[in-house]
Amino acid sequence: MTAPAILPAPAALTAEDFRARRQRLIAQLPQGAAALVVSSGLAQRNRDSEYSFRQNSDFHYLTGWPEPEAALLLLPGRAEGESVLFCQEKDPLAEAWTGIRIGAEGAVATAGFDQAFTNEARDEVMASLLDGRERLYVLFEDDEALALAQALRDELAAAVRRGARPPAAFEDLAPLLHEQRLIKDERELALMRHAAEISARAHVRAMQISRPGLHEYHLQAEIEHEFQWQGAPAPAYTSIVGAGVNACVLHYIENRAPLEDGQLVLIDAGAEYALYAGDITRTFPINGRFSEPQRRLYEIVLKAQERAVAAVVPGATLVGIHQQVVHDLTTGLVELGLLQGEVEELISSDAYRRFYLHSTSHWLGLDVHDVGSYREAGEPRPLVPGMVLTIEPGLYIPQDGDIPFEYRGIGIRIEDDVAVTAAGHEVLSHGVPKSVEAIEALMRAEA
Repeated sequence: MTAPAILPAPAALTAEDFRARRQRLIAQLPQGAAALVVSSGLAQRNRDSEYSFRQNSDFHYLTGWPEPEAALLLLPGRAEGESVLFCQEKDPLAEAWTGIRIGAEGAVATAGFDQAFTNEARDEVMASLLDGRERLYVLFEDDEALALAQALRDELAAAVRRGARPPAAFEDLAPLLHEQRLIKDERELALMRHAAEISARAHVRAMQISRPGLHEYHLQAEIEHEFQWQGAPAPAYTSIVGAGVNACVLHYIENRAPLEDGQLVLIDAGAEYALYAGDITRTFPINGRFSEPQRRLYEIVLKAQERAVAAVVPGATLVGIHQQVVHDLTTGLVELGLLQGEVEELISSDAYRRFYLHSTSHWLGLDVHDVGSYREAGEPRPLVPGMVLTIEPGLYIPQDGDIPFEYRGIGIRIEDDVAVTAAGHEVLSHGVPKSVEAIEALMRAEA
């Protein structure tokens, strides 16, 4: 058997790229303020085993640091250096078991930090660096970071009689940092294209291998094998492989059921490459041929999805795109007789939500549901170049007795990753087919 081709990898981000991100954030901090960001730690899986380490997305965005048990202080205007890292010390015995550590010297020499200290010196040095800073910015959603910030302020408060000046207030760093993360630069977009291309190849592979008699986990195995083969060490989220009625469970992850002749299977899976997420959903017939009822429902979702993708342009809003999708899906449901009445009334009464429960889009980046506000001044925010989002309408038909038998238990979702460009949009996940004809043709061909 011929091994799958290996995709050429895009250029990795450099220490200078991460330094530039820190400088952009520092430029937004008020004079006299500081910012604290904390890494992920190791998480115990069971007894003496740990989950594979995955860096905190905010910490990675600012540092590129690949190790746990680290912290970053940003200190605008500090002459000795504005970017200070605290990290694990070099330890030959520990490194013999778990791998080489970069260490404080390496952090300065190769990773672009102005200064670095080991964690053994963290509490004492970090408190002294915060002495006199008026405000400390920290991510309020990060309990560990908040606890550290409070401990440092308490330490300085206890020394007020000796002249210490603790930060007077904490401020949430998320509005600054997450808005910066929302807009992707060209180097990020290259990594996201690669994650989407790997994800697309994995979906193609699942379509090619699908047949009655396999199980959902067989398709999951093919998908995740392709991720690993292409250098994506993990899925961006738990892969969803839902056959038959399981496709109607939005976050179905059991992936144990058999694949039966005549069913559709919905796969929602994406590779994580350089910590950036792919996120693709395709729905296809297990035996390679859509039945007529399946085709009718599928074409409704596909038409809505294609119109929504076309609507991704600068100035559009996710709310407006979602409203268009709801109108298209509701119109299709009326045409099939699954809803009765006037389309606008069915929308205003939320009658369509029996079949379509979720939103059409979310931001995509280092997190599969990425950061960044969806509104500005209380209004839906307009799209601008550099944003990356998903377009993922779906229909999920319950097995209720008032539903025509041929449609019961069918779940369909079609999802692509789309970047906003100055000229309109770029579909990052174009490498996997989604029309009925293209899917059937692919599944007829030999893998």
